[in-house]
Amino acid sequence: MGGMAEPPRDDDLVDRVQARIDAFVAGQRTRLADAGPEAAALVDMAHRSVAGGKRLRAAYCYWGWRAGGGSPTDDRPVVAGAALEWLQASALVHDDVIDESATRRGRPAAHQAYADQHRGRGFRGDPRRFGVGAAVLLGDLMLSWADETFGPCRDGAAGGAAATHFDACKSEVVAGQFLDVVAEAAGDPTVEAAMRVVRYKAAKYTVERPLLIGASLAGAAPDLAAALSGFGLPVGEAFQLRDDVLGAFGDASVTGKPAGDDLRAGKRTVLVARAYERADPDQRAQLDAMVGDVALPADGVDRVRDILRSTGALAAVERQIADLYDAALRALDAAPLVDEAARKPLAELAERSVRRER
Repeated sequence: MGGMAEPPRDDDLVDRVQARIDAFVAGQRTRLADAGPEAAALVDMAHRSVAGGKRLRAAYCYWGWRAGGGSPTDDRPVVAGAALEWLQASALVHDDVIDESATRRGRPAAHQAYADQHRGRGFRGDPRRFGVGAAVLLGDLMLSWADETFGPCRDGAAGGAAATHFDACKSEVVAGQFLDVVAEAAGDPTVEAAMRVVRYKAAKYTVERPLLIGASLAGAAPDLAAALSGFGLPVGEAFQLRDDVLGAFGDASVTGKPAGDDLRAGKRTVLVARAYERADPDQRAQLDAMVGDVALPADGVDRVRDILRSTGALAAVERQIADLYDAALRALDAAPLVDEAARKPLAELAERSVRRER
């Protein structure tokens, strides 16, 4: 059914999602007009926060819809994709506050931008506290907008099924973020704990749930939903493992974040957990001293990287990424897609997710 339909180019889908976001923001400007210029500036910041990015969640949602036999011209998966982009923007703002990250995509993170605004306008009080408070509210606003954007997709039986996945997505990403915070505070070095964070903070929320939202909107049968989970979960896990590798070894000019930031933040990633698993006592002592040191200098970052390499942790994570990617492609090959036109784009999305530099 619909097997001859031409898959849209990525920029077509990006443009459709962006148009939906822009129209929604225009409505919010009207709604909040009486709140004055400060509220208008908050709307502007929200709009900037959702600009750009890879739009992976929207793409997985759309191709989940097409895999379930949904029409290429129907706007429902685009609406759901826009909602997922608001959810992602909200999560990133909150994540940057929690991690005290100074930058996001090469620009000041929201809490840093608000702190700078506080200083520039000569406000009273603590700029940092103002920045954190403003950024938390910005993230809350965009989470509210995610729900409001998704609202029309909740209609009917198919919409109800999609909404179940959308609501689960929100709960899971918060749970995953909390597990991440706990792992950092507890200093839990186990691979099992790190993989639990990977699954709930990223894998389900980035790939599996968006796929299932789209497929459910199209009325997908249970066997297709199960097959898409079998594809989406390992892709999502590989995506986050790649993110962890880039967080330690990525080029700041490409990733948009300072090199080694995840190491300074004390992120208990699978990469770090693998290093603890393989390290000798001296190497463990060095990891304990350096991972989580917010003032860790560049040569300290280089030393941690040396340990990640020499223990075989980096090679082990690269093998794990490759194994997850292969498992995902096998699941996709066996998936009973309603529309065969979705198979190649889903494979291409998986490759983009796993084999990337930022």
